[in-house]
Amino acid sequence: MKGVAAIFSMVFSGCLGKSDIFGHIEEKNISIKEVIPLKKSMSKVFLIKTDDRESGIKELLKYFDIESLSGKRVVLKANYNSQDPFPASTHIDTFGTLVDALQEKGANLVLAERSGTGDTRKTLKEAGVLELANKKGVDVVILDELKSSDWIRIKPDLTNWRNGFLFAKVFEGADAIVQTCCLKTHMYGGHFTMSLKNSVGMVAKDDMSELHSSSYQRQMIAEINTAYEPEFIIMDGIKGFSKGGPGRGTLIEPGIIIASRDRVATDAVGVAVLRIYGTTTEVSKGNIFEQEQIARAVELGLGVSKPNEIEIIPVNTQAQDICSKIKNEL
Repeated sequence: MKGVAAIFSMVFSGCLGKSDIFGHIEEKNISIKEVIPLKKSMSKVFLIKTDDRESGIKELLKYFDIESLSGKRVVLKANYNSQDPFPASTHIDTFGTLVDALQEKGANLVLAERSGTGDTRKTLKEAGVLELANKKGVDVVILDELKSSDWIRIKPDLTNWRNGFLFAKVFEGADAIVQTCCLKTHMYGGHFTMSLKNSVGMVAKDDMSELHSSSYQRQMIAEINTAYEPEFIIMDGIKGFSKGGPGRGTLIEPGIIIASRDRVATDAVGVAVLRIYGTTTEVSKGNIFEQEQIARAVELGLGVSKPNEIEIIPVNTQAQDICSKIKNEL
């Protein structure tokens, strides 16, 4: 995606900062051929059975080279879509454990976030995130408060977006992006919201009306993910919503945490878990890789292309049973 010629255009966007409503926004065209697929034919998904976030996440991080993040600018994308508590939003202990583990290795951390409902700064304050970030020396970027010059318009070819989407430059300029998502269904057209859907929070709020009104919403969600590649993903599935969501729903308690570098594999495993617990008609329908978010992500080369390319690794003996059930669902 490097070296693509940039052009500029004048746009109006109410969420881009009162001091800079009219401004130049850089554009980047992305060819599907330029999206770099995972180099290995198999993707590993690590799963631990636990109710202890601190020990569970630290155990999962042993399978990733976080030492290489020393001295690098790492941007965290959590899930603070609303003021609703976990599993609607990232648990404060998940956020805190990730911060501690990455800072211990010398990473310079930034939390960049945009809520889908309400005021993002208020949401983070109510969740205790601003206080914890300040205490631990984590910079916080409220995407709602950015100016026009802080966004880049991403235009993947053959996209379902009319004119691409506005992607925050704080992610574009990161040395690494670490994502942590929840396990839940989405009653407003996404069908499920995990790592692929969590990336919607990297896009400007003004683009949401197009997304949520489109019959291609789930494909457009996948297309957002062409803008970046995560260092790794942590999915907190200690609890989840099997129906309803994203803010409230039918509560399930799988008691698991999942980690992978592959968003397609992560979400496929997450959908399998929802099916094990009994979920919506939309999420239960057809093969998992026929789910439109996943199918489009496969077309874009964002991860594995079929279930037998996923290696599910139980990190502790307690995880073996649910890992076997997930394999059967896949």
